[in-house]
Amino acid sequence: MENGFCYQTPLGKIVITENGEAITGLSFEKVLPGQVNNQETPLLKEASHQLEQYLQGKRHSFDLPLCPQGTDFQQKVWKALRDIPYGAVCSYKDVALAIGNEKACRAVGGANNKNPIAIIIPCHRVIGANGSLVGYGCGLAIKKQLLELETRGAKEI
Repeated sequence: MENGFCYQTPLGKIVITENGEAITGLSFEKVLPGQVNNQETPLLKEASHQLEQYLQGKRHSFDLPLCPQGTDFQQKVWKALRDIPYGAVCSYKDVALAIGNEKACRAVGGANNKNPIAIIIPCHRVIGANGSLVGYGCGLAIKKQLLELETRGAKEI
């Protein structure tokens, strides 16, 4: 059974879950899912600490074990998302090209939408081909905040 804990952040309440070995979820939920133990473990504390540093602009990458659950295709997409540098953005087509399937733009969007570990797996860094902020499961206002945070932080690198 997974453990999880709800944290208050500048972006609102965030639930982080883990399976005893790795982070399995980070979502903008108000309460824990029913099948998750409400227990703050050392791994969850560390994830929360790193998230806090990130939101303060003091951390540009995460150093956490991750175990997102998804299809092989989703796993490829999520790995490609982790390769997008802090402060950078790319299009769905760029991600499709990165995974070797340039015609999979729409499927990349679907995998982005199913990303179980928001922020840490940075699906917010994927934008429309025309530069527009399209689709973000946590809401476009949060996507905009995250991108603005990273734009400020990238200038300091």
